[in-house]
Amino acid sequence: MYYEQSGYGPDVVLVHGWGSHGGVWADIARELSMDFRVTVPDLPGHGRSRDYLPPAYTPEALAEETGRGLSGPAVWVGWSMGGLVALAAAQRRPQAVTRLVLVGATPKYVQSTDWPHALSPMVLEQFARNLEQDYVGTLERFLTLQMAAGEDRAVLRRLRDEMFRYGEPPTAALQAGLRLLKEEDRRAMLSQVATPALVIHGGRDRLAPVGAARFLAEHLPRARLEIVAGAGHAPFLSHPALFLEKLKGFIHG
Repeated sequence: MYYEQSGYGPDVVLVHGWGSHGGVWADIARELSMDFRVTVPDLPGHGRSRDYLPPAYTPEALAEETGRGLSGPAVWVGWSMGGLVALAAAQRRPQAVTRLVLVGATPKYVQSTDWPHALSPMVLEQFARNLEQDYVGTLERFLTLQMAAGEDRAVLRRLRDEMFRYGEPPTAALQAGLRLLKEEDRRAMLSQVATPALVIHGGRDRLAPVGAARFLAEHLPRARLEIVAGAGHAPFLSHPALFLEKLKGFIHG
């Protein structure tokens, strides 16, 4: 699995989301590397790890793969699907996660009778079907879903450029990731995560509605919530200065 490391100091790992790769964190990693040793992986099947898939594509397996690139305990920052990976790391190996930061994250990506803060199951099912018929168009629609109405289109361009920077993500990896998003429900385990946590969420996130962030903050025992007003699913891209301020304040606090 591919990793990039930069800087010196306490360890921070930045975990990207579905269909992306570590390059989406480039600006944040550059700023953090002035004070921290920053590790940025490309998750299996993504970016420069595109040719490798573990036998099981679960948050636990991805957390284990990510942890192999770290020399010791670290602050884990997970965006979107990466939030599930960071949560799994904090639950399974709490001694290895000094602080937990969840960005645009949710414990459950699909709606159910007791969970309205999510996408309809049909949305992910349709993405999975359409990947086989209209690969690029399906990924473009997913990227558009990450944008808040009226948000700077430069954010969408950045997400698009990063998604295809190292070639088209393999369909097998994307399908495995969609199955993960469809099947995972981490709500019951949140009370087991004693790590100090920060939940940073766009106030206009359409992929993971803000109600999911409030649930995380209420059910993680040591969490606090920061809502970025006007932001969509990627507040670290649309509001980088504010994101860094909140992140550094939490790490140093």
